[in-house]
Amino acid sequence: MEVVVERAAALDVHKASVFATVRTPKERETRRFGTMTGDLLEMGSWFRSLGITAVAMESTGSYWKPIYNVLEQYDVKLVVCNAQHVKAVPGRKTDVKDSEWLCDLLRHGLLKASFIPSKAQRETRELVRYRESLVGERASEDNRIQKVLEGANIKLGSVATDILGVSGRAMLQALAEGMLDPKQLSGMAKGRLQSKSAELEQALTGVMGPHQRFMLREMLAHLSELDARIERVSQEIAERLRPFDEALERLDAIPGVGRRAAEVILAEIGTDMSRFPSAAHLAAWSGLAPGNNESAGKRKSGKTRQGDRILRTTLVQAARAAARKRDTYLNAQYHRIAARRGAKRAAVAVAHSIIVIAYEMLSRGTQYQDLGFDYLDRRNKDAIAKRLVRRLKSLGYNATLQTVA
Repeated sequence: MEVVVERAAALDVHKASVFATVRTPKERETRRFGTMTGDLLEMGSWFRSLGITAVAMESTGSYWKPIYNVLEQYDVKLVVCNAQHVKAVPGRKTDVKDSEWLCDLLRHGLLKASFIPSKAQRETRELVRYRESLVGERASEDNRIQKVLEGANIKLGSVATDILGVSGRAMLQALAEGMLDPKQLSGMAKGRLQSKSAELEQALTGVMGPHQRFMLREMLAHLSELDARIERVSQEIAERLRPFDEALERLDAIPGVGRRAAEVILAEIGTDMSRFPSAAHLAAWSGLAPGNNESAGKRKSGKTRQGDRILRTTLVQAARAAARKRDTYLNAQYHRIAARRGAKRAAVAVAHSIIVIAYEMLSRGTQYQDLGFDYLDRRNKDAIAKRLVRRLKSLGYNATLQTVA
């Protein structure tokens, strides 16, 4: 088999150690290094002395990141590959053999590199993912508050849509401070919730013990802290993405995609779409394309494969939001698919459409133009008309079609 890379190295990465194998026309050696920065610099110097031009490693958890950060400063091509794509033969697996096998694959050009963004984009991506974890933690705290209220016979969530809105937050704070009079508590309602004062009085009549008031105070304080932290992280993200405000505004115009979702999309995929061969490739990388599973001419489960978890979650949330925005193409697409395949599949299909739209807009630099709620009907106008006529005939009617001026 032809050798593509004459001077190659491969790493079997662990938490505390790295096994490095080098292959050159005159050299074949495997060494063990630690994962401290000094050890990694020593490994980089060894590669430089041998004239190594490419280094491969598996994307093992987060252990590859410090190695990538150090080797990035050396003049070598770094290839981070999916561990599932490079499994060695079972029964012959050791750390040394793993690095040797990976090095052989690299030398013969048999490795497919994963997408690793630039350092600036990696930093923004870490901030965005940290914010998403904080938002998830806030949702968990919201659920814990609801659980405490249920245990105290407080049914605020049955009357108020958002128990942590302006009105709900004031009532919860008063409950935590010891106010138990339902009439006084319901008087704190604002806006449209004021019309439900009688229901609020019934919902706020409960038995809240001292330990529940203590927990409620702690949870509300934790919630305020999380809100402040999310706001600070959001400001840092906005500052880093300021040079891409134009791209963010274009993405924000897609139905269902708000500013925060646009920031997630941009942080995960960047603005340079040339790194993805096509929109279909980006959709598959995002985990929003059907999988291929065919054997003996039979198609089996086509469930979506694993992809970028944060991006996929954000796009599905945006798809559900788009389904509620009337008179749009995405709304029509969602309801058409949901009627046949269910809401979950419809959400994934619309999320696929959103990432394809984002790809085209970022690659061409164009603005979003909605196709319209009736686009699918207009595209298949004649077929729909014939089908409806046949349906009427099957019901015993004679129908003739006349074009409206």
